[in-house]
Amino acid sequence: MQIKKKINNLNRLYIIFFSSVLFINIVLCTTLNANSFKITDLEISEPFVLNFNKEEVIDKGFKKAFSELVSTITTSDDKKKIKDVKLSTIKNLIDSFTMSNERFIKNIYKVNFDVSFNIKNTLSFFEKKNIFPSIPIQKKLLLIPVFVNLQSDQIQLFDKNIFYEQWNKKNKRYYLLNYILPSEDLEDINLILQNSESIEDYSFDRTIKKYDLEDYVIVIIYKNKNELRVLSKMQLNQSFKINNTKFKNVNFNENEDIDLVLERLKTIYENYWKEINQINTSIKLPITISVNSNKHKKIKIFENILDQLILVSNYEIVKFDSKKIYYKVVYNGPPDKFFENIKEKNLIAENINQIWEIKWKI
Repeated sequence: MQIKKKINNLNRLYIIFFSSVLFINIVLCTTLNANSFKITDLEISEPFVLNFNKEEVIDKGFKKAFSELVSTITTSDDKKKIKDVKLSTIKNLIDSFTMSNERFIKNIYKVNFDVSFNIKNTLSFFEKKNIFPSIPIQKKLLLIPVFVNLQSDQIQLFDKNIFYEQWNKKNKRYYLLNYILPSEDLEDINLILQNSESIEDYSFDRTIKKYDLEDYVIVIIYKNKNELRVLSKMQLNQSFKINNTKFKNVNFNENEDIDLVLERLKTIYENYWKEINQINTSIKLPITISVNSNKHKKIKIFENILDQLILVSNYEIVKFDSKKIYYKVVYNGPPDKFFENIKEKNLIAENINQIWEIKWKI
């Protein structure tokens, strides 16, 4: 009874300073850096006992946020290179954090974390580990899973296709690819049956066009007893790749085995997407850019755009006169990618005497 009474007293004391904690969180929220890697809505829980220490909860949140960041922006092979990173190192990468929705459920303290990691410092950390991370870009794509049972000599696209049924039921928070599965369509079934003898060569164009998506993965899963051979055709950002993967000792009566197969396949696709968006910090390309010096508001907007571009490692003004301001921009990638980035921000660059002059879209 004494212990329970002390815990109740501790609850009351905690509620008293809850409002001050909330105020601190609001202040931190206003100082968020736009140029950061953000992990949001991360739930942390801890038993609310006599020796409860909120600092330990915050440290736990930092570690969990960093782990999710690593999973989000590195491939599975590179992730293995980062083990047992010191908490002090993680803290040095953090710009700011917020805590929200603090609550007690059956003497369990729960809180939601948002953590912002400084991009420049984080990229520098990965570079020292010889890791080139990726820009965390979400991508929507069509996934067509075709299940071929070699024992029964049957092909399933929808009905009795466990991969179609289970594909979107379990996903990791850090996955970047969002899969759209085709709706059950008799025409699609007939097309597959008509091309069953050459299913690996069939393009699936007619099915893909229905969904107005340029990106897709076609997965052909061959089952032979307890073995699987999976052929994946991946089209992402106009880049095409084929992958063959084998699985042995798969028990189709065990959901856990199916989940492991799905997780491995999703990891393959996530890795491919990350390779496409990889940030190669070893490339430090200087680009000279001029901006009209009389357009003060647009100059500010231009600098804000540079601040927001992950692949811009730094920039500086190297010269200015009454007409032009000249910037040297160091970019971690090919120049075409930089001009594509700024075009998305309504800027056009014209090459005039080896200097790129910024023009604004009308």
